[in-house]
Amino acid sequence: MLLFTPGPTPVPQNVRNAMAQETMHHRTPEFEAIFEQTRKHLFKLLSTDEVVMIASSGTGAMEAAVTNLCKNTLLSVNSGKFGERFGKIALAHGLKNVEIKNEWDTPVSVEAIVQAVKNNPDIDAIAVQISESAGGLRHPVEELAKAVKAIRADIMIIADGITAVGVEMIDVSHIDCLIAGSQKALMLPPGLAILGLSNKAVVAIGSGVGYYLNLASEIKKQRQNTTAYTAATTLIIGLLEVLETIEKNGSLKRLYGETACRAKAVKRALEAIGLHSYPITPAKSMTTIIDENASEIRQLLKEEFEVNIAGGQDHLKGKIFRINQMGLISAYEMAWVVNSVELALSKLGRRPYDGTANRVFNEVFFGVES
Repeated sequence: MLLFTPGPTPVPQNVRNAMAQETMHHRTPEFEAIFEQTRKHLFKLLSTDEVVMIASSGTGAMEAAVTNLCKNTLLSVNSGKFGERFGKIALAHGLKNVEIKNEWDTPVSVEAIVQAVKNNPDIDAIAVQISESAGGLRHPVEELAKAVKAIRADIMIIADGITAVGVEMIDVSHIDCLIAGSQKALMLPPGLAILGLSNKAVVAIGSGVGYYLNLASEIKKQRQNTTAYTAATTLIIGLLEVLETIEKNGSLKRLYGETACRAKAVKRALEAIGLHSYPITPAKSMTTIIDENASEIRQLLKEEFEVNIAGGQDHLKGKIFRINQMGLISAYEMAWVVNSVELALSKLGRRPYDGTANRVFNEVFFGVES
């Protein structure tokens, strides 16, 4: 079965092999050396001033960011399940929340963010997804961060990059906290979250908030190449293998280029067979298609063509399907996915199969368009 959900993503064989070695104690010089090397790679990946790894899902990192960086009022952007989650985290911790809510295909406007900041002087942190995976949407995070910092430099910008880190180059010039998760473009099992922090964020964190998710405690320990509590040793060993593999394969620049090309090729291939993209500004991490037969297409792909893709949630359940484009994906596997979608449409009586999707994908991806 080909796993093409936008998380978890497939774990490469060499990474599985690395994680299958004998279990290592986290309070040893051997693991500290691995931790140190992993941190060095993460600084390159995130381009931030500080890096913290915690044993949790991405939601744990979201909660850590909100509780440690917001003291009064969080401005959250809700264009999907994960944007909605930021607001719920703030309220659960007794913080105030100002929410900008859009349909799941609609990115937040920079103007709406700026106006909200001007209207509410209590806002001291903004939380937004770079890629909102509920609908495959890309928000203009870099632009809104720059605009906000020009008004009030003290506001903390929290950017959820869980389906963006490892997908594209992110300009962190005006971002204070960039969040990543292990099970997306980093091609690991779930359970490890990463936060890249600006120097301003480190100062704002101060002595930290809470116990397990206290970022001050983790910063202190991780600068010593260890963790405040039990480290996710196996996942960190796997992460080092992933980051070294990316480097061996030709650097982050090459990975970003191939991901962008793959995203373009998949979108063009599916549009060529009459399907329609859902979000107004699609993320490179996934292609999201809105279609009345979304559930039937997913079922056919899984049962007859051994391809597992994701559907929609809440009001989009049964109305969209989402195809992953993150990570080190072989071109022939991606070509089979779009070919399977075309075969499914044929079985549904929507259009006769003629190989258009596969042909267009290969023409775009390999640059041989006529």
